[in-house]
This record gives sequence, structure tokens and C-alpha cells, in this order.
Amino acid sequence: MNDKAKPDEFWTSERCYITELLNHGQTPEVSIARTRVEPTVTTQLHSLSVAEWYVIEAGTGIMTVGEEMPRRVGAGDVVCIPRGSPQMIFNDGENDLVFLCVCAPKFSPECYTSLE
Repeated sequence: MNDKAKPDEFWTSERCYITELLNHGQTPEVSIARTRVEPTVTTQLHSLSVAEWYVIEAGTGIMTVGEEMPRRVGAGDVVCIPRGSPQMIFNDGENDLVFLCVCAPKFSPECYTSLE
């Protein structure tokens, strides 16, 4: 896993790679991270205590949010994830699924709850 990480990326127990782009005390209202999910991987089912948006940059996947029907996503799609909603994404493509995670207010580890 870690041997495949790109510079500035780190592996998470969520089964994906994260690159923090904006997450510090000077901007408590928002954080931005780039996430990379390898083919055939499903991220950990989890919820956040903050609102989140996924902005899909590359690849394809199946996104599950709360009780909504899972839906296919691809480059250019934006997924709104209300705070407290169970969520996960499956990379159903042959290439990495890459997306921005925008959280408001900013993400911190205390915001994350594993549902597995």
C-alpha cells in the first residue's frame, strides 16, 4: 500500500490515499483534500460530523450516501454528503478514482466515525 503512495500522499485505514491541500487553523470554515482510490477498492463505510462534497476529478465509481440508491459517478460530478450520513465509494473502473473532498467546517480526525 504505502509503496504505491505518491509524494505528499498518505494511506488511511479508510482504504484510500489522501493528500491534504488545505486544512489548518487559519481557515477553520473549510478543508480540502485529494483522495485516490485504487481499482476494485471500496472505501470504509463511515460518517462525518461535518458536511462534505466530493468533486470527482478522474475515474469512475459507485457512490453510496445514506438511504439514497447507489449511483455512478465520474469526472465532473459533485456529490453532496450531509453531515452524519453514512457514506462509501467503490472504484468500479480500471484506473484510480480521484476526487476532492471539501469539508465545512474543516475536517479533523474527531469528525470521523467508522461504521464497520
